[in-house]
Amino acid sequence: MAKKRPSILVVNDDGITATGIKVLIEEMQQLGQVTVVAPEGPQSGTGHAITIGKPLRIDRIYIYPDVEMYKCSGTPVDCVKLAVNKVFKGRKPDICVSGINHGLNNSINVLYSGTMSAAVEGAIEGIPSVGFSYDDFDYDADFSACRPFVREVAKQVLANGLPKGTLLNVNFPNVPHIKGVKICRQADAKWEEEFDERTDPYNRSYYWLTGVFKLRDRGEDTDVWALQNGYASIVPVQFDMTAHHAIPELNSWSFEIR
Repeated sequence: MAKKRPSILVVNDDGITATGIKVLIEEMQQLGQVTVVAPEGPQSGTGHAITIGKPLRIDRIYIYPDVEMYKCSGTPVDCVKLAVNKVFKGRKPDICVSGINHGLNNSINVLYSGTMSAAVEGAIEGIPSVGFSYDDFDYDADFSACRPFVREVAKQVLANGLPKGTLLNVNFPNVPHIKGVKICRQADAKWEEEFDERTDPYNRSYYWLTGVFKLRDRGEDTDVWALQNGYASIVPVQFDMTAHHAIPELNSWSFEIR
């Protein structure tokens, strides 16, 4: 009897027609049976947002002959929720892969990322999950250097699983030949926002948000260092945001509620 192929859920935040998700689908087809649920249009920067107060729709589309594909009117997290509950009907896929994002999701960017939030939602559902991102915003970005790494990371996750509550944040540098893989911690950085203020025809102010990425961490064990030096970075991420180290200190406080 032929061995059953793994079931693979593919999502993203750049939209179902993005080049990155096409590459991810093609690589995952080599590993298992692929199902795609992705936003119908770009959803970058939506973080872990979900749709409340208006209908959610998914529509079947046909691009690849052996791939079940749906476009979704909602956010990347909506896509995962609908996939698990309506497409897989409660069954869990063997892996959830999100991306490949056009643009990095390293360091603090992980908190804003729709790509990574989709992977986080997969992990919350108990599915081994990975988010992939590449340092190129171009619609026609060349993902050739990423392909073998994407396939190998997914292959390893399928073979070994991931610790409970943990997912992987994988980022690729924009270089012709990636040197290898570095297991990293998330670099300490922040965005310094800049607001370009303008005035509309009714004399009301509006703003375009821009910003400068400020790195506060020069450690050679970080994702930023790995990427700057030509390596793919892999950061294990957890969705339990409890600051466990702070609990003893807070327990020492005297709360006098009157």
